[in-house]
Amino acid sequence: MEADGRARSGGTAGRAGGDWSAVIAAAQAGDRRALDELVQGWLPLVYNIVGRALNGHADVDDVVQETMLRAVGNLGALRDPDSFRSWLVAIAMRQIRDRARRRAPSQRLDENDPHDSADFAELTVLRLQLAGQRKEVAEAVPWLDPEDRQLLSLWWLEVSGELTRRELATAVGISRQHAAVRVQRVKERLEVSRGIVRALAGACPDLRDLTARWHGRPDSVWRKRLARHIRGCAYCGDTREPVVPAERLLVGIALVPVPAAFTLSLALGGKTAAAATGVGWSAKVVGALTKPAVAMTAGATLVAGGAYVVVQPPDDPPKRTVVLPTADTTPATPTPTALNSPSPSPSPSATPTKKPAVYGSVVDAVDTAPDPNTPPGSLPRRPAPGVTSSGGAKAVMQHRGDHVDLTGQGYVLVRWQISPKSRPGGLVMPGWTGLEGKLFHVASAGGRRMDDAMAGAPNGYATGMGGPTIGYAVLPDGTQQMWQNEYFYLDGSVTLTVNERGADYGLIVFPSTREDIEKDLAYGPPQGAIRYGIVRDTGADDTPVPQYATRTTPVDPATVPQRSAL
Repeated sequence: MEADGRARSGGTAGRAGGDWSAVIAAAQAGDRRALDELVQGWLPLVYNIVGRALNGHADVDDVVQETMLRAVGNLGALRDPDSFRSWLVAIAMRQIRDRARRRAPSQRLDENDPHDSADFAELTVLRLQLAGQRKEVAEAVPWLDPEDRQLLSLWWLEVSGELTRRELATAVGISRQHAAVRVQRVKERLEVSRGIVRALAGACPDLRDLTARWHGRPDSVWRKRLARHIRGCAYCGDTREPVVPAERLLVGIALVPVPAAFTLSLALGGKTAAAATGVGWSAKVVGALTKPAVAMTAGATLVAGGAYVVVQPPDDPPKRTVVLPTADTTPATPTPTALNSPSPSPSPSATPTKKPAVYGSVVDAVDTAPDPNTPPGSLPRRPAPGVTSSGGAKAVMQHRGDHVDLTGQGYVLVRWQISPKSRPGGLVMPGWTGLEGKLFHVASAGGRRMDDAMAGAPNGYATGMGGPTIGYAVLPDGTQQMWQNEYFYLDGSVTLTVNERGADYGLIVFPSTREDIEKDLAYGPPQGAIRYGIVRDTGADDTPVPQYATRTTPVDPATVPQRSAL
């Protein structure tokens, strides 16, 4: 792992053998194409170093910009092209440290504010589709202190084959021996953080009580509290599966792609252009850099004013924007009964103007519970080879921020567990985010709606939503009342997140089948249930979609708008 002469993985810019000497020398001599290739090739490495060190903070783009600007401006002073990588990484680390020094405590932004930070672990998981213990490692990183994240960002790249130990030590400004000691300490703290991630995904009742007032964002105070609990808790300390060492997992985590929306502007005008001339840039090249000309390459564009705009062409064509009808033209949202009933025939005098159903225009609406003894309608058949869940066959989510990634084509059961006895009040609904494809609400079952009266209910409960002695979990205005079991059909991929802030609730998520749904729907009063289930699926795009669903991926899923527009 520490051998300086090892073969490169090719991930840092994709050149065979990682030989950049000729390109660097040509760029130093003023070759614009070589400079273009150099910037394009090394931007992902710098972006990953800065992004992981700053945990995806809003300052990442600025620090990356400054790093690349300084590298280009001082390229002529680099004597040994073979040392370019360690030289570039050292510049990045200096910019990270300078950024920390410049920000006085009174000026520092709250990194626990979801609007101020785009969690790099979240970006890593989403962009690279991590799962299992690799996902656990990525989610553990935000629990580290900033200094540890800085070193981890380099060690991450070392074990991935992008840096050597010598380059890591040079970037930090310490000896290789000291670097070994510091890396070992970071590894130990990372393992503690992984334990926290595992514990929060579990169902320890004592931990649930401990985190009742947790704000949901990692910080050092809560890391210490949770680590102390885990050390003394047999439940949380039981890993239930072998823990793979972090270095083996990091090897499989590639570089995070530079965001498509990220632009890198290296303005080589004014003083910067003069400095470039002073370190060997030819007058011809400096002139070309400041002319209103455009030179295209595979991944970067040199535009007017000497600015590199790094672009990533989208893999897919832009998604069509769906505009919902206005209140004056929107037909009333069908009730569950209407969804299963034939439409009335138009009168002879009317001129029917049937508009094609637009996916996303029918959202779950507030409805009244059907007659308990009314059997459900027929559930339409949809292609269902199966859905893969990052939480396995049974994902238990009990804390704010717990989430499960679902991918495939098929059915998903979401089972509700509401606990107003622990904490009643307003209930912040879970959010479906990052949707690619389509998501339908196809059925409600479980033998009861959560607001159904329960005969002989224990512990102060009058309904599944609570009772007068313990308080009630209250839904936001305009929200569809959930049943014990809610079934959805997915054709694509989506993330479901628990947004618990007020009332206490949990979700259990299972990949399901049409046959299992039909059995649940048909379990009614004759078998001891409160009511039969209800079918919401029409088999078409006018089937209701979840109220809290979006194709975007907000930092805080609790901000998903109530009326979905997919």
